[in-house]
Amino acid sequence: MCGIVGAVAQRNITPILVEGLKRLEYRGYDSCGVALHVDGKLQRSRSTSRVADLGKQVEETGLNGFTGIAHTRWATHGAPASHNAHPHFSPTSDNARIALVHNGIIENHDELRKELQDLGYVFQSQTDTEVIAHLVDHMYQGDLFETVQQAVKRLHGAYAIAVFCREEPHRVVAARQGSPLIVGLGNGENFVASDAMALAGTTDQIIYLEEGDVVDLQLGRVWIADVNGKQVEREVKTVHAHTGAAELGPYRHFMQKEIFEQPRVIGDTLDGVTGVMPELFGDGAYQVFKDIDRVLVLACGTSYYAGLTAKYWIESIAKLPVNVEIASEYRYRDSVPHPKTLVVTISQSGETADTLAALKHARAQGMEHTLTICNVSTSAMVRECKLAYITRAGVEVGVASTKAFTTQLVGLFLLTMTLAQVNGRLSEEEEAAHLKALRHLPASVSAVLALEPQIIAWADEFARKENALFLGRGLHYPIALEGALKLKEISYIHAEAYPAGELKHGPLALVTEEMPVVTIAPNDALLEKLKSNMQEVRARGGQLFVFADVDSRIQSSDGVHVIRMPEHYGQLSPILHVVSLQLLAYHSALARGTDVDKPRNLAKSVTVE
Repeated sequence: MCGIVGAVAQRNITPILVEGLKRLEYRGYDSCGVALHVDGKLQRSRSTSRVADLGKQVEETGLNGFTGIAHTRWATHGAPASHNAHPHFSPTSDNARIALVHNGIIENHDELRKELQDLGYVFQSQTDTEVIAHLVDHMYQGDLFETVQQAVKRLHGAYAIAVFCREEPHRVVAARQGSPLIVGLGNGENFVASDAMALAGTTDQIIYLEEGDVVDLQLGRVWIADVNGKQVEREVKTVHAHTGAAELGPYRHFMQKEIFEQPRVIGDTLDGVTGVMPELFGDGAYQVFKDIDRVLVLACGTSYYAGLTAKYWIESIAKLPVNVEIASEYRYRDSVPHPKTLVVTISQSGETADTLAALKHARAQGMEHTLTICNVSTSAMVRECKLAYITRAGVEVGVASTKAFTTQLVGLFLLTMTLAQVNGRLSEEEEAAHLKALRHLPASVSAVLALEPQIIAWADEFARKENALFLGRGLHYPIALEGALKLKEISYIHAEAYPAGELKHGPLALVTEEMPVVTIAPNDALLEKLKSNMQEVRARGGQLFVFADVDSRIQSSDGVHVIRMPEHYGQLSPILHVVSLQLLAYHSALARGTDVDKPRNLAKSVTVE
């Protein structure tokens, strides 16, 4: 969500800026733009199309320069329109002195807007970002670095900004508060971006700015001031980010490719795991796990459903109480902190603003034992937590998460086993059985993927529907939630999920012949109860679409459509069942002709609250 790239160099930086935006496309956006210092003036190009179209636009107009900034925007304030796209200029586009891009949300923008309008500034957009541009212009007195340091003191909210000035042609100033920003170091040139991936192939020397930092980038130097205005040194890290756009290969969409990559990435995530070892989660993990007596999981969206699944595992196997919280809600309610809590955050990107804010809130309440399950080792989440397990899903381009989710589940199951072992609740026989099942997972997932032709037939039926219900019980209820989310995300079919036992307490009123009911039917202790719930659906004329384990004794009949899973997989069964639901969502969206990889209104990395 929202990407920034900026550069100061002695060469034409337009290709670097445009390529950087292409590498940030996976985050999601609805407009994009670039601005450069050209012959003593500020010039820009903006588009509500894809970055590739912006690149053609820039090439056709011959927009070249040595200093500039670029941005991909996901709309918050103001519709996705060219006049709302970044970069924003001040005072006007014809006589611009300041160019600025911004990630985040400025909470006091209305107050500042009125103040600046009273000073004579004319606003050409509905964005909160234009407020910052005019504020910087109003406060500017010859030194952009000093101006930005003063201007950010007026801002309330979260932001990462990059700005340059007509009067200082070889300088870009950037600042961050609550939104990630990195600096890339070059030879006689320097860069700024919201993600190290944006600079892959340009530099691998990266500085991660900290909260409140303001950075001055010039050709031969980088100068950083902290929140108090004091010059500080930040560690330079060598970061080998992904160096090119992912290739589709034989697949039609990245989502399909990522679904089929799951056997490999699950294997990669388990690489090197030869037993239950606390050190898999970092130095000092054993003592932390011995010291805690409960777990708090903080996450959003798909990662939240991974946390709900882990609750069943941890309480069943490790015998520790678990509370799973939606991160965006947790920090805004009164909760009861407990110092012996292990706070677990789950995030694909490691930059999810709501989850980062919830983590900081938990720490402020005195809960210092923190661990993250994350797919990006250099992310803010990993840096903020004492312990981490890094999944190896690789870059996930499709907005709807697939391989990131299943690798999160693998990491959470390893955490479950480790907590159980440290607390004396895992025998050697149980450990060996769980490890054997984990090692067999890639082959089992491959067997589920072989069901794709049968699922395609179901998808053709779903594509004609506008509503669907998903049912699961126990360990598989969170998987029903994830299946419903996938379907609504990319096919735009309204879908809801319920514990199957709740059907008679309200949702049954929705069941008709036009309401497909997807049912997850593993051969576990709740199977007979689930069969009763299925009969409730059939008695009302509902159409059942059942993913049944091979030995569950559920037969296809009138109104009951059954696809048999390859095998029952015990505690790890959710990982197999969710893959079948991913395929159902993907092929339903394909049949409806939606933009599978970039569904409307959604972003990959949600970096605003």
